Amino acid sequence: MSLPAEISFETLTPEIVAKTIDHALLRPDMTINEVVAGCKLCAEYQTASVCVKPCDVKIAAETLKGTGVDVGTVIGFPHGNTPANVKVFEALQALEDGAVELDMVLNIGHLKSGRLDKVLDEISQLTSAAKAKLPTCCVKVIFECSLLTDDEKIAACKLVEEAGADYVKTSTGFSTGGATVADLKLMRANTNPSTVHVKASGGIRTLDYLIECLQAGADRIGASATAAIVDDMRARKAACSSGVIH
Repeated sequence: MSLPAEISFETLTPEIVAKTIDHALLRPDMTINEVVAGCKLCAEYQTASVCVKPCDVKIAAETLKGTGVDVGTVIGFPHGNTPANVKVFEALQALEDGAVELDMVLNIGHLKSGRLDKVLDEISQLTSAAKAKLPTCCVKVIFECSLLTDDEKIAACKLVEEAGADYVKTSTGFSTGGATVADLKLMRANTNPSTVHVKASGGIRTLDYLIECLQAGADRIGASATAAIVDDMRARKAACSSGVIH
């Protein structure tokens, strides 16, 4: 489901909002029962995807089979410090287990050290291997923007584009900050919108902030407050239809 050309509360629907969301089930203490319940919530609300820990990909794929909700997982999460070949192995195993979307954390220390060739190599290796195994898979690259300067964010955008990955993504949600409007605008301005999309993640807990992130250039939203966000949209739309203005 594509976004409207002009994004506002008036042009969005609950269905469109839900289809922007990758519902995050990444807490380290999350039980299997919580994962299954979260997947069922995704099916009920018809989110774009669920994003689970690698160990939960199989159960998510089983739970969501036939629902139209994609299964995604994280690679090198949350710090991005594993070697490139380990990230590639993790990605291929995730695809084997049923994932079709991969959110990989780039090597933040290498990026901040100016080792751009190393960062490009790991993104390229993972993207090439994943798309060789599953050409339709979606590769998103997490920056952890709160740890980077603007120049480093811009450099990372260029590396992702050169490597052929599909998305740049703001944050893991497990560091010092989350998605900001300023970062989303910067990432959108420094990538080609015809080839690279933008995912906002970290701290998006309300409908109003989700809309702000979309207006700033995000195409996809990482969130765990999915039910609250979509239910708020439904309630506000119903109020508008009945003549009650919120």
